[in-house]
Amino acid sequence: MSSIAANLAALRARAGNATLIAVSKTHGITAVREALAAGQRVFGENRVQEAQGKFPDLRRTYPDIELHLIGTLQSNKAQAAVALFDVIQTLDRPALAEALAQAIQKTGRRPRIYIEVNIGNEPQKAGIAPDQTESFLASCRQIGLQISGLMCIPPQGQDPTPYFLRTHELQERLALPHLSMGMSQDFKIALACGATEIRIGTAIFGARE
Repeated sequence: MSSIAANLAALRARAGNATLIAVSKTHGITAVREALAAGQRVFGENRVQEAQGKFPDLRRTYPDIELHLIGTLQSNKAQAAVALFDVIQTLDRPALAEALAQAIQKTGRRPRIYIEVNIGNEPQKAGIAPDQTESFLASCRQIGLQISGLMCIPPQGQDPTPYFLRTHELQERLALPHLSMGMSQDFKIALACGATEIRIGTAIFGARE
């Protein structure tokens, strides 16, 4: 068993019912193929261009791949993202909501869309403030966007528990089915706090290339 396969097996055992998203950003096609050979089908990428270079070819062999965009999305790349990704986790501003709504109308594809919540109210981070998430969700629905989840990244260097719990409370209050939170260093806490999806890169693929 390859190290990637062994890492995936160990993580799946811990993830329980949560979806394990293998974060393949900066890792080459060889590593992704190893994960695919081990049965992994859900992947996360940060950039549209990098994903365009990897996944169209892989999907010819593995049509059941589910691809998540987990990095910041520029509005001018909304149509390319809607065409490629099955889930867009980083809706973080009204201008992007408008661009995604237009792209969905134009392409006919309807990826799942999550609102990225700036759960620590950090000025340097993207995302919707927690106290504005409900009104932002309503405005997204008014322009025809179907929002199905929340995503968060807690402040670095702090205990993530209160931030994960707050995001989970928000998800439950808004009655959204998906909650993406937790990475290699804190996924166990995220799972205990109600994550339905965890985003794991280093613990599967090793250090970034």
